[in-house]
Amino acid sequence: MLRMSRYRLVLPAVSLVLFAAARTVGAEGSSRWLVSPELLEHAKLEMLWENELPIKKADSLERLLILSNRVYVLSDRNFMISLNTEKGNIIFSRTVAPAGFPIAGLKLYGNELISIGGSKLVQIDAASGVERRTVDVGFGIICPASRNSSYFYVAGVGNRLHVLRVEDNVQIFEVAAENESTITSITADENFVIFTTDAGNVISITPNRPRRLWQFDAAGGIAGPIVREGMSLFFSSKDTNVYRVDIVGLLGARLVWKYQTAGMLEKAPRVTEEVVYQYVRGKGVTAINKESGKFMWSVPGGDDLLAEARGKAYVITKNRTLVVMDNVRVKKLYSVNFAGVSRYAANTADSRIYIADERGRIACLQPVE
Repeated sequence: MLRMSRYRLVLPAVSLVLFAAARTVGAEGSSRWLVSPELLEHAKLEMLWENELPIKKADSLERLLILSNRVYVLSDRNFMISLNTEKGNIIFSRTVAPAGFPIAGLKLYGNELISIGGSKLVQIDAASGVERRTVDVGFGIICPASRNSSYFYVAGVGNRLHVLRVEDNVQIFEVAAENESTITSITADENFVIFTTDAGNVISITPNRPRRLWQFDAAGGIAGPIVREGMSLFFSSKDTNVYRVDIVGLLGARLVWKYQTAGMLEKAPRVTEEVVYQYVRGKGVTAINKESGKFMWSVPGGDDLLAEARGKAYVITKNRTLVVMDNVRVKKLYSVNFAGVSRYAANTADSRIYIADERGRIACLQPVE
């Protein structure tokens, strides 16, 4: 139910761990490579491009994010750099918020990058980096906003989903979960809007008025954003389960499967064509069959999926090791030392691997077999 206001408005395997001597340059002895050519050869990876980003000495590279054909790099002082994924060329660089100001998230809609910071919704041209519009919505924004062709959908600290008209940012209506729970993520298109809450609610409404279409309730709060693929939704709950829920028409949703993990879930799953990868705190990364919801394998100490290629999953661990898993034979193939890598992006779109360090060295790798 909604409350609505219309006008306020471990698998056994032989592990081959490969090490190579790091080449160093300069008085500080810093490594010349993020990953040495010898290690790349052993790992059956090739370097597509490498770049030294203009990160100031006082800054540290904080996050990498892949959106469409761009890599977005954000420093700990909110300096953002956009690079082309094909060649690693810098498209633009700019400060997106004052240093120390929390950025709730970045989303891409068409050729517009949407940034959220505090109470401000910032629209940036993705091709030039030019700021198109900044709107102070008048309340603290608690998660990345979403939009379709007509409306922005923005979650506020008052546990309301505010719907603003794109053309003039006038609020049309607002809604809330019946239990007044905090909204944790939003996804929207022309047909419906879906938002999740920290009470475990997954709620779908019509995009242009406060009418609920359906609601699904998990036993714990939804962790991280929901992942939508067509009419399938994948999400993690703090009840330790990973869920797949399919939308049935516009008026209903059904549970396809849920997989219970061995620990607390804090991040959204990574979803590829056949596999769902889930980080489990204190355990590692678990692979789940996308169709059946059955366990495939786990990587103890795994931190995230970097990419998937030809039935192989490339998983980075917390101790900076790359672990390569075979999804077909359901076994570990080998491990490679990635000691120089401290930042990375999860890429579920293709086989490219994006890695970096905190000083601004960034590289793109690709499997060669």
